[in-house]
Amino acid sequence: MRHVAGTNLKEVSDRTRALPMLLRGAPWWLPAAVGAAAVVLGLFLLTRPLSALSTLAIYIGLSFIVSGIADLLSPGATTPAWIKPMLAGLWMAGGVAVLVAIGTAIDLLAPFVAISLIVSGVLRGFGAVRGGSVRATGDSRIATGIAAAADLLLGVVALSWPDVTLLLVAVLFGARTVFFGLASLWDAGVALRTGRRRDDAGTPAGRIQRFVRVSGAVVSLVLAVAAVGIGLKFSAGSPVLDAFYADSAPLPDQPGRLINAEPFSSGIPEGATAWRVLYSTRLNDGGMTLASGLVLVPTAPSSQPRPIIAWAHGTTGYGPNCAPSNLPDPFTAGAMPALGEVVANGWVTVAADYPGLGTAGDQPYLVGTGEGQAVLDSVRAAKELLDPTTPTGATTIWGHSQGGHAALWAGGLAAGYAPELDIAGVAAMAPASDPIGLVRNLPNVPGGSVFASYVASAYAGAYPDVKINNYVDPAARTVFREMSTRCLSEPGVLVSILAALSLDKDRSIFRTDPSTGALGARLEENTPTAAIAAPLLLAQGATDPLVTPSVQDGYVASRCAAGQAVDYRTYAGRDHMGLVTGDSPLLGELVDWTKDRFAGRSATPTCQGSQ
Repeated sequence: MRHVAGTNLKEVSDRTRALPMLLRGAPWWLPAAVGAAAVVLGLFLLTRPLSALSTLAIYIGLSFIVSGIADLLSPGATTPAWIKPMLAGLWMAGGVAVLVAIGTAIDLLAPFVAISLIVSGVLRGFGAVRGGSVRATGDSRIATGIAAAADLLLGVVALSWPDVTLLLVAVLFGARTVFFGLASLWDAGVALRTGRRRDDAGTPAGRIQRFVRVSGAVVSLVLAVAAVGIGLKFSAGSPVLDAFYADSAPLPDQPGRLINAEPFSSGIPEGATAWRVLYSTRLNDGGMTLASGLVLVPTAPSSQPRPIIAWAHGTTGYGPNCAPSNLPDPFTAGAMPALGEVVANGWVTVAADYPGLGTAGDQPYLVGTGEGQAVLDSVRAAKELLDPTTPTGATTIWGHSQGGHAALWAGGLAAGYAPELDIAGVAAMAPASDPIGLVRNLPNVPGGSVFASYVASAYAGAYPDVKINNYVDPAARTVFREMSTRCLSEPGVLVSILAALSLDKDRSIFRTDPSTGALGARLEENTPTAAIAAPLLLAQGATDPLVTPSVQDGYVASRCAAGQAVDYRTYAGRDHMGLVTGDSPLLGELVDWTKDRFAGRSATPTCQGSQ
């Protein structure tokens, strides 16, 4: 085996192909057996990206070890004798490191591919300009130049979209394994018939080969330009935070204090005026932080204090730029129902973003105290903004999905955390009331890995004892991390959904059951079990695939058994979003139920509990 002393990218690439070198000169039956196994393995890996990436990392690690051993044993090396074992030892140690830290190796694979493409593009471009060999023809220089441009563009795309890069690498590895297997079978057949290997025959360059080279380069460039265009379109659709959220004023000692406010008009319905606000709130650990939100007030005059709807929005994403107040249509993004009826009834809407959405820090996604306190503190801040000119009255809390979880927590915390607020009712729609039940169901939901990335990222940020690497499959970490950065409303989320669908066909992204260990314990403690003194309405779609009716039924039964009065309503034919959109019968019932709460009428729960 040829000894290579350099450590450039080409050498690393060469050393990841130890198997073909080992098969050179082997008896025909060995390439035949390896080829057949490679075809079967490649077909298996083509649609299983996590398995493909894990297999690729193992193959690279073993290749480094084998190449190091070959260096050590190869005769005739031109390097000094004392350097030879040291370099061989380094390659073997590198292989062991890849095998031991597969997750880190796979994380580094995407940037390695990107850098390799960029370096290849630069070298190819330099060769095209200089002409390379004196025998280089004009069409070969053109092909080299086009290929150089394609490599550079694809390298930039690979840096920008590491998860896409890894998924493509996984597919290409599966395809390459199939092709390698077929080629090995062909070599074995040639060796059996003629006594010589295909490697020895050589392939003369001709007009057809040059045409194929140029055509292949052109196709590569077209694909690269298309990839860049798609990437730019996706990136342009990603929301960007403006200067409003970067308030540097010192935080007050008390939660619920208004820090800043400015007029806001994006996505605001007719007959209302709105402000975007910053206010202080507390995280689950008791620390003070900054939060943002919206306050919407009907323009029609009122002689009475205006009731407040404290709206807790559904999932919009995990990153700061996914805040509803940062999106073009904030109330649609958060799936708020009956906004027009809220305005028509003269009610104020206070919509918290939750900390970490808009503002810096980790979002308390399904972390109950952080969410619930942010909802209550948004009402306090809104009263500070409005009460001098627009007196406000009682508050009813509405929430959907993630926001339903926040609403249940806000209702349970209100008496102790914000006793001055008059909470007239709590309406939780398809709430994520049982975080463990939700997480266990995510593998059954198309694209469920996207929501899993939000949950795990939030809990790792909120609780030091929760470590993502203890739960997430090493092959999935890069994809998992990128998923958590995209908002559900941006075009780039399509990448996350496609990635999630492809991963889910293979195996769970969790290496350890998320309902166990530290994460399981934290999910359990974020189940809203505090008593809610105000009337409680809980609505559930009967065909909801995300928050399943069976999980919700179990939660309601446990709350009833604990003495909580619940008005539990289920809606046939309504899924997770259909419950709060379109012609859902819930919408009219929700408005009527809320009118009764503000009017002080008694509620009629479907369970009274065991009081």
